[in-house]
Amino acid sequence: MGAIRNFSVLLALALAAGCSDTNGLSDPTNANVVDTVTLGALQGTSIQTPSAYAVNAGAVRTDVSPDFEFAYNVEPGGRRVFLPRKVLGLSSNSGSDPGLQAATTAFDDIKVAPSNGYTVDSAVPVEVGQRWFVRSRIFCLIGVPQYAKLEILSFQDSTVTFKVLADNNCGYKGLEPGLPDR
Repeated sequence: MGAIRNFSVLLALALAAGCSDTNGLSDPTNANVVDTVTLGALQGTSIQTPSAYAVNAGAVRTDVSPDFEFAYNVEPGGRRVFLPRKVLGLSSNSGSDPGLQAATTAFDDIKVAPSNGYTVDSAVPVEVGQRWFVRSRIFCLIGVPQYAKLEILSFQDSTVTFKVLADNNCGYKGLEPGLPDR
């Protein structure tokens, strides 16, 4: 009789634990942290200077890897732009190209990334103080992108510096420091 009672208690605990996870994802393992990144323009800076950004890796040298979400450049006339991969001829076979979406909320008040509405096929002009959502290319084994938020801090010569928080947990869209819960 005691074994049946113990089994019932264990079964109830297991069911309660299973029901508490409403997103169906495994527990996050990577804490979200705010970082600062500086990129040099694709044109006019040394080839050794990172010119692109990847949600899962940070600053990327475009001569070493095509695995990034966007590159930075200064156009003739001085307009500063982020260039999603598709603009550079690097389209995705997954049906979900990486892109950027303007955010109107203060950086610290941005809590979760939207799923849709990202610019993927045109240059995105950027200015100091602007905030952006970033959706990654598909590289997670479960077939979903990762997300980030960034804020443009400064431009100097041919560089851009921004603060960024990337959620490197597949399937999560939480954009607050620490382990995401959504």
